[in-house]
Amino acid sequence: MLLFVEILKLLAEIALLCLAGQWVLGLLAGKRRDENLFYQLFQVLTRPLIAGARLISPRVVLDQHLPLVAFLLLSFVWIAATFTKIDICVRMGVHLCK
Repeated sequence: MLLFVEILKLLAEIALLCLAGQWVLGLLAGKRRDENLFYQLFQVLTRPLIAGARLISPRVVLDQHLPLVAFLLLSFVWIAATFTKIDICVRMGVHLCK
């Protein structure tokens, strides 16, 4: 169970960093961000996350806000995985949780 929680936490961290990297690079590149190779890479990596956010969010949410929705949902997943990992480690002993 601990391995599953750690994998889930790691995947959430990677996805959060991809979304944050895409946002920062979009700010730096400005209007020419679609020509940037790394921005395109971040788009490919975050496309499934944004599509998942579209599936579970109501139609009232605008498409331009979907990356923020995906970021918040992943943040909740990361927080839940962190608390679950702490709970598992406390129950089985912190020295066994390395």
